[in-house]
Amino acid sequence: MNYKENRPWGTFENLLDTDYCKVKQIIINPNQAPSYQYHFKRSEVWIVVSGKGELRLNDSISQVNAGQTIHIPVESKHQIKNIGEDDLIFIEVQQGSYFGEDDIVRLEDNYGRI
Repeated sequence: MNYKENRPWGTFENLLDTDYCKVKQIIINPNQAPSYQYHFKRSEVWIVVSGKGELRLNDSISQVNAGQTIHIPVESKHQIKNIGEDDLIFIEVQQGSYFGEDDIVRLEDNYGRI
């Protein structure tokens, strides 16, 4: 059974969790965003499957839409905000040496988690 967790901005569900990678489905509710953050031990690849968002990657901002793939290198600061009226859904593939939630360094957070 997959592990699913509610967050203030939406939900994530672990689809695969191994020693060599972790794969999640992430759903961000309209007008919400996870924290602006980075990781020491993993890179991420995001495949946007539904919705539209605003990506902040190392302080550069761009729009993303369904069908786009985004690479987040290790220690790159990143955040995605749902700017549409529907859920923003993407698949996140993590690669690296560690995939725990405690490898999140939050720089900015709308939900008081810093």
